[in-house]
Amino acid sequence: MPLISTAGLSRTFTSKQGPVEAVRGIDLRVHPGEILGLLGPNGAGKTTTLRMLTTLLPPTGGAATVAGHDLFADPAGVRARIGYVAQSGGVDPSLTVREELATQGRLYRLGRAEAAARAEELAAELDFTALLDRKTTALSGGQRRRLDIAMGLTHRPPLLFLDEPTTGLDPASRAALWDLIRRLRADHGTTVVLTTHYLDEADALADRLVVVDEGRIVAEGTPAELKLRHAGSAEAALQEAFLAITGRGPAPQEEAPVAV
Repeated sequence: MPLISTAGLSRTFTSKQGPVEAVRGIDLRVHPGEILGLLGPNGAGKTTTLRMLTTLLPPTGGAATVAGHDLFADPAGVRARIGYVAQSGGVDPSLTVREELATQGRLYRLGRAEAAARAEELAAELDFTALLDRKTTALSGGQRRRLDIAMGLTHRPPLLFLDEPTTGLDPASRAALWDLIRRLRADHGTTVVLTTHYLDEADALADRLVVVDEGRIVAEGTPAELKLRHAGSAEAALQEAFLAITGRGPAPQEEAPVAV
């Protein structure tokens, strides 16, 4: 049974010029244990889609079930079963890593002792035990992203959404985060939906890719299938297939470092 299932999911905004159809009927299936990459040029509708699936933005049409809960009828049930890591993060600069994780646990209604134990457990799993008593402001970019992901995993969600998780990271931090995402799936069966503008990242991490443009899904398949279908070879660069599908490149980013 899919962990995410949508039918005709849509979102229309109202502007001075009239209605704007940001998402025009998304039909999507994401299966347990899958790593799905959601790609698209700027303005394609992928961010709006992600915000709807994480209950941050109410849809204006269609139907969706996320982690076993109806997106329209039970958004609180959806939130209880998903983790969401925003691109910008959101830690308190006055707290240590331990305090931040324990506070997150308390927000999920863990008891004080249970929240403290969960902070220790997450730090061990994500390999930053040595940082627990460091102020969050003293963390490097890669360490901060590990903390962001740990906070999203506090309540052990089966489904994790990552919004451009490696933007701005150095090569070593980026490679470490790729490894962490793979381990979450391998060790815990976590289903991951990620957005990224780094096409090499999507190629390396995702089991399957969904390309959104002008509010609709315009292509989906494994990285190899999309490259073979749209670039003529499964060994081609994903950039070639992406350009063939959309006629546009991904959104401008700083130069992406190489990671393995």
